[in-house]
Parts: sequence; C-alpha cells; structure tokens
Amino acid sequence: MRKIFFPIMITAALMLFNRCETMNPANWHPYSDIQPLSSFMELDYPYDIQRVELPGGETIAYIDEGQGKQTLLLIHGLGSYLPAWKKNVPELSKHFRVIAIDLPGYGKSSKLPHSGMMTYYAGVVSDFIDALGLESVVLGGHSMGGQISMVTALYHPGKVDKLVLIAPAGFEKFTEGQKEWFRSVMTVRGVMLTPVEDIISNLAYNFYQLPDDAEFMITDRIAMRSAEDFRAYCYAVVQSVNGMVDEATYEYLHKIQHPTLIIFGENDNLIPNRFLNPGFTRDVANAGAERIPNNELHLIPKSGHFVQFESADKFNQIVIDYLSK
Repeated sequence: MRKIFFPIMITAALMLFNRCETMNPANWHPYSDIQPLSSFMELDYPYDIQRVELPGGETIAYIDEGQGKQTLLLIHGLGSYLPAWKKNVPELSKHFRVIAIDLPGYGKSSKLPHSGMMTYYAGVVSDFIDALGLESVVLGGHSMGGQISMVTALYHPGKVDKLVLIAPAGFEKFTEGQKEWFRSVMTVRGVMLTPVEDIISNLAYNFYQLPDDAEFMITDRIAMRSAEDFRAYCYAVVQSVNGMVDEATYEYLHKIQHPTLIIFGENDNLIPNRFLNPGFTRDVANAGAERIPNNELHLIPKSGHFVQFESADKFNQIVIDYLSK
C-alpha cells in the first residue's frame, strides 16, 4: 500500500506546485488585500512624530519619550524604521529619555540621495545631537544601526557616553571578494522588485520564531511598494549596504573607549552571514567583544536577529540594569 500511496502523494504535490506556478501570486499569498501607500508619511507609527532639519538639508523624523538623567538615542537597522523599537520604548522611557530616529532615506525622514557611508550616517547622528541641544547620549543601535553607533563613537567621541549594540553589523570580517559580492547582488531594481514571498521569508529570517505582533513589518513593507518615495528608500538601502562593506569596523573595534553593552540573540540567522561565513553567532559576538576594551556581552537564547523585539522583556531589563549601574 505504501508503495502505491507515496507516488500518488508526490504526483499530487507536483500538480499543486505547477498550478501555483501559473497562478497570479496576488491571488494566493496572504497579503493580497493590503491597502497600498502613496507616501511613507502614511505609515502608522505608535507615537507622535517630531521633525528637525539638519545643516546638511536632511529632515529627521523622531520620537522623544520619557525623562531621565541619561538620554538613549536608538538607531534602527538596514531597511527598517523607528517603529521597530515599539516594544522597547514604553519600558525604557520609564527610566530614561528615549529618542528613536528614522535615518535619512528611511521611514518618515527625508529621502535625498546620499552616500550611505557609515561616516555619513555618523555625521547625521552628530548633527542631530547638536540640533536637539543634547550634550552626550547613550547610542543604541540595531544591526546596521550598531555599526553606525560604533562609527559615531569613533569619529565623535565627545558626544557619546555609552554604547548599546544590538546584534551589531561590523563584528564580522569579510574578504574583498565577499564585499564585492554584496555590492553586486544589491541593486535598486532588485530591492524594488522583491516578491511578496521573499519579503515574508526575509523578515522571518530575522527571528528565531516569527511572532504574530511583528506582522506589521511585513505588511508595511508590502504596502510601501506603491509609495512615491519607495524608489528613494530602495536607493538608500542599496547605498547603506555599500557603506557597511566599504567602511567595515572590525579592525577598529579596539579603539572604542566607551563603556559598551553588547546584546545578541543566540540564534541569529543573519550574523554570521549564512552564505559567506556559516558558523555560530556566539563566535562572532565573542570575537567582537574581545576587541572592545570595556564591554559587557549578553546572548539571549531562543532569539534571533531582532532580539530587542523577540525577547523584549529580557532585552529591556538588561539595558535598564546596565545603564543604571
């Protein structure tokens, strides 16, 4: 019986696959009825947005919540935006003044063309600190935001009090050939034409187990494809990838003199890069931590790249405890 049943199942699966191949994806993925956006300004944010114009012409959208002796400035990662901190700001703002920004080219900030270099973003962060009249801040950066935070600390050390690095880019080493691979695979057209199925799977890779309340990251990314400023956002993403590989930070980690908290999800699917440097997140985290003179490293189990979202309670408490010392 099993000899007959197994080929039938294979045939049925192939028939279903072939049928799906001929179907319009809009008819079978679960997000076919999402209302498209005409502008990124229509994105739903959990807080009222403020804006400030910087000397370079950038207009930065940000939120400013809570009070405290320390100001925690949060910087999102590649392709992301400030709502990614929505499970952290409510708790952290009970203890600190918490500011989260949209980087230039992202979210509700202006989308003028720029280099995407880490030093460019560090200059933006420095100008933003000046524009708000802040003396020094704790920089909290996720992924690319972590690399930006480190570069800001290296180039503008007097404006940074401490660092909180969350699954930071910049701890991993890449050869010149690997860097060139990043540059070649990331194109504006490719980002613009990312299929819905890939948007879903790409987001899922950011988590150990994709939580239901992270779905807004998928639906927002799908809805923004129709926005008039979507191409400018895609350009910023591509430029940012180039900036991360062109201004790698691994060789300069030993120069960071600021007290540094490092937090990784132990099951990060993105660090190390699963295609170029297969291995374990713990090894990358330890390698980076060994180079930074004054740091405290935490790895949170059963958590992925978006550790601050997936394990928000543990993450928030680690940050509160560290900054309250």
